[in-house]
Amino acid sequence: MPVAYPPPVVLWSWTGLYIGGHVGAAVGNATITDPAGPAIYGNNVRSTGVLGGVQIGYNWQVPNSLIVLGAEADVAALGSFGTATCLASSGFFISANCRVRPDAVGTATGRVGFAAGPFGRTLLYVKGGLAWLDDRIDITSNALAPPQVTSFDGARFGWTAGAGIERALTPAWSLRLEYDYMRFGDLSMATPASLFQVVPPSLFGFVQTNGGTASISQNLQTVKLGLNYKIGEDLHAHWEPSASDYHLRGTTDAGYVPDADVEIGARVWYSSGRFQKDLGATVDPTQSSNLISRLTYNTTAATGEVFGRVDSPSNIFLKGFLGGGAITSGNLHDEDWAAPIVPGQIVPYSNTVSTVNGDLAYGTIDAGYSVFRGPSTNVGGFIGFNYYRENKKAYGCNQIANPFSDCVPALPNSILGITEDDRWYSFRIGVNGVVKLFDRLKLAADVAWLPFASFSGTDNHGSAPMSSTPSRPNPAAGRACSSKPSCPMPSTTVSASALAAATGRCGRRPPILTTSGRHVPV
Repeated sequence: MPVAYPPPVVLWSWTGLYIGGHVGAAVGNATITDPAGPAIYGNNVRSTGVLGGVQIGYNWQVPNSLIVLGAEADVAALGSFGTATCLASSGFFISANCRVRPDAVGTATGRVGFAAGPFGRTLLYVKGGLAWLDDRIDITSNALAPPQVTSFDGARFGWTAGAGIERALTPAWSLRLEYDYMRFGDLSMATPASLFQVVPPSLFGFVQTNGGTASISQNLQTVKLGLNYKIGEDLHAHWEPSASDYHLRGTTDAGYVPDADVEIGARVWYSSGRFQKDLGATVDPTQSSNLISRLTYNTTAATGEVFGRVDSPSNIFLKGFLGGGAITSGNLHDEDWAAPIVPGQIVPYSNTVSTVNGDLAYGTIDAGYSVFRGPSTNVGGFIGFNYYRENKKAYGCNQIANPFSDCVPALPNSILGITEDDRWYSFRIGVNGVVKLFDRLKLAADVAWLPFASFSGTDNHGSAPMSSTPSRPNPAAGRACSSKPSCPMPSTTVSASALAAATGRCGRRPPILTTSGRHVPV
């Protein structure tokens, strides 16, 4: 009778054209060089956001080698936002609020990689090339009416370098995790007119200053989770000759049918975080970048958490984590613009620094379905819920901008000045990927979009609490006080050099905007 021979093993290669999509997170930093000289504080705008886009590229694996060369182009929509104090060269000058809002990014790069693992199905690579950014920047002199604003809206060009790891899930599909750093050329930008107090602290001792030209340098860092399809490969193919390797769900092939899998563990994080609360000069949301006050917390924390994940034979999974800990160190900058002292006297810019400690707690639960699942790879979508709470206490008070403002002389760290209690609730829709790199070592990543998020927070300056909800600019009724230790007279408007300085702090509360309020592992 004839002898049956197994089919020959065809070695897979990375060579070929591919297309795909990616989602991820972005963190940018814009550094402003003030034409008036070094800043007391600020001049660095940190913008955070999410991105989603597409890529196309070509790989060529050197014959009889594990070296892979390639070229790729990608473009992504970017939802990013950040504000920070700028042009604060003097406490007698009404400084500005700088806002950065990049909304698209793209790169064109070359890649060099190494195909690792028993079958060369894990690609470790580095990349570099050109980058561009569609950017929007505006500079607003604070507490002035009408607002004094200069803006930039256009493209910026620069270079990029990055590295990543890509895993071939099947002959057609591969999953990647990538980090990129982008640097853009310096931008010359006009600064707006403002006021300088030549007779401090007199309300009528101001002269108008003309705008100048500032230089702005900018970088952007991204982490992306991507899925690629290798053009020409069978969409539903799995690895041969083993029928127990990777399998694309939904095909008729007799693929890998896993057992239930349970994972439980604990971990410790050391993290850093930034929480910022902006108080607008008016109740008009379109003028939310025109400020009279800002609280900025920069803190570090140590937390512990428990985590778990259950994967069922039907590819439905449930995962989550629960943790908490302490804010171990940090500081608070409490800034005020055009702050009244007594009738007839005003401080153009005040900035006090306090030390901060506190505590935090958080939890997340997700349910999802694995699209790809094999012995060393698991990729799926999920929906979930997240809760985060942060309680901060600021002690002491030291004035760094204006000797006519509060906290002169400085208050000791034994005195509690401000408390901040904030909570976030959000629903999540995202993608989870888990790749086993080596025995007992795996890489896991989540990318999630928050279709609904709710923020509620209360800060207390001595005896005057200030509640803030929601987290985007929106008028809210209630009493508010942003000066220490007592609240000044109700809102008034005065004129100086054809410009008006809004001096009020109490009364109807203007919009409040919070940014970057979460701790992230570092």
